[in-house]
Amino acid sequence: MTSNSSATLAATSPLSTSRAGLWWGFLGVAAFSLTLPFTRVVVDGGGMSPLFVSCGRAVVAAVLAAAALAITRQRRPRGIQWARLAIVAGGVVVGFPVLTSFALTTASASHSAVVIALLPAVTAVLVVLRGRERPRMSFWVMAALGAIAAVVFASIQGGGGGGLHGSDLLLLAAVVACGIGYAEGGLLARELGAWQTISWALVLAGVPMVLLTGFSMVQHPPTGTPLDWALFGYLGVVSMFLGFFAWYRGLAIGPMAQVSQVQLVQPVLTICWAALLLREQLTWPTVLGGAAVIACAAIAVRSRLR
Repeated sequence: MTSNSSATLAATSPLSTSRAGLWWGFLGVAAFSLTLPFTRVVVDGGGMSPLFVSCGRAVVAAVLAAAALAITRQRRPRGIQWARLAIVAGGVVVGFPVLTSFALTTASASHSAVVIALLPAVTAVLVVLRGRERPRMSFWVMAALGAIAAVVFASIQGGGGGGLHGSDLLLLAAVVACGIGYAEGGLLARELGAWQTISWALVLAGVPMVLLTGFSMVQHPPTGTPLDWALFGYLGVVSMFLGFFAWYRGLAIGPMAQVSQVQLVQPVLTICWAALLLREQLTWPTVLGGAAVIACAAIAVRSRLR
């Protein structure tokens, strides 16, 4: 085992009681906050298909992850850890990127950010279920209210049709997939290490992602401006790789539920980026819907902490 490996860490205890976990978590969230706006730009141009964007960026990240693991000679996961890594890969490497990429072909980045604001509460709920905890009733009430607020917002604003659209269902499914990956990955990061967890998950998903990327290139050869390719590079290198270094490090340091609160900043940052970079108009439904979902998620997570 190398000095960079943290496989000897206890699986059930955080690495530290300092605020370092919060700062690492915020760094990861800041990196993730640009994912939706950049994905919207890339898929909206029509030169790159949603399948290529979501799978291709995973391939880029998998190559970097394999190189990092090989150079530092990390010890391979054992037994059940591979199955748990498959859960992480299915949630954050495959599920979330693919679902959001297709959703962003029709949904705006700011609208998507409000729906995805459910992620902190969903992650906290899944951590509770995974750890077999028994939180207060207020936790479940606020988590449910947050979900209802997100669904109502999507129904009212989604094209003005008064119902959920396909993009909203994709976003909600992405939230569940990502929450599962975050919860399991945060626990696994205490055994394998923070960056090692996402790296092994990327490597595990590498082969199917390569096949899907090749299929997408045959069906729709990717084209784009230098800016499009630069944004695609960010999605592969930062959103899918370096950002998780910081995020899983924060979750591993913990406390996991407290660090997950940092996610509440992400929709705010994303909406601001969407207005600044994409010139998406900030409407009152967006502001109020985002505030309601974030407030419910914040109260739910804090209720679990108490």
